[in-house]
Amino acid sequence: FGEEVHKLRMPVGVGKVNCVTYPQLCKDQKVMAFPTLRWYKGGEMILPDYKMDRTVDALVGYTKRKLEMEEKYKNWAANNPSDNRMKPNAGNSRPEHPECQVSGHLMVNRVPGNFHIEAKSVNHNLNAAMTNLTHRVNHLSFGEPITKLAPHMEKTPFMRKVKRILKQVPDEHKQFNPMDDKEYVTTKFHQAYHHYIKVVSTQLNMGSSRGADSVNDVNSISVYQMLEQSQIVYYDEVNVPEARFSYDMSPMSVVVQKEGRKWYDYLTSLCAIIGGTFTTLGLIDATLYKIFKPKKL
Repeated sequence: FGEEVHKLRMPVGVGKVNCVTYPQLCKDQKVMAFPTLRWYKGGEMILPDYKMDRTVDALVGYTKRKLEMEEKYKNWAANNPSDNRMKPNAGNSRPEHPECQVSGHLMVNRVPGNFHIEAKSVNHNLNAAMTNLTHRVNHLSFGEPITKLAPHMEKTPFMRKVKRILKQVPDEHKQFNPMDDKEYVTTKFHQAYHHYIKVVSTQLNMGSSRGADSVNDVNSISVYQMLEQSQIVYYDEVNVPEARFSYDMSPMSVVVQKEGRKWYDYLTSLCAIIGGTFTTLGLIDATLYKIFKPKKL
């Protein structure tokens, strides 16, 4: 590529830096993967980095487009010194957000396991020192999703049943997704958060039930609650950090059941109150009688 640029007499310099030899320079320039192809203008980096084909023809075409844009900007600036409307892009840097968004679902067995998120690329060797595993968990749950659903899914018969049952469940038994909307920020190199999750099977029985295993019971659903702990783990300099989610299925199950009182329970309680009151009044009467009983002279 450098030879082709020289042959075409382009006003461009081509250089390379070995980040193994100059690690601090690459850190200062925020080089996060190898090889990184980047355009510089006046000593300032122009983002985003080059991510197209790495052939000589593709690189030459990219260079020509960059030079053409700069020439257009110069001509426009000369003719419109004070007009910022319809300003052409001079190839200046624009914000780049090198994050990624992961969504989907996994089929897991009812045994301890883990899944982890690690930065990888088929075109680059990642700089482990520059890998930042700061992440935000928008939603994580086990079992059939019952929160944060699309609008068309919330109107299904199953979700209407779920909403009706959850209204009767105490808040302490609604730990279905305790990690939702939490951010796990790492501020230093060679570190990442590891999450440890205990998954507890929970049966919610709200009302008369034909049986805890009855799938069609209108007053019962099976869900999974989560107990979560997170901590920062430190890595060696040569290793790429990863966000790890380790889960373990609890051998015990929780049953949350709503039970109503029968009519004879109220009758028994009423009799107990009446009997207790009669006994108490009898004791008070006997005590007062002994105190105020006339004494014989």
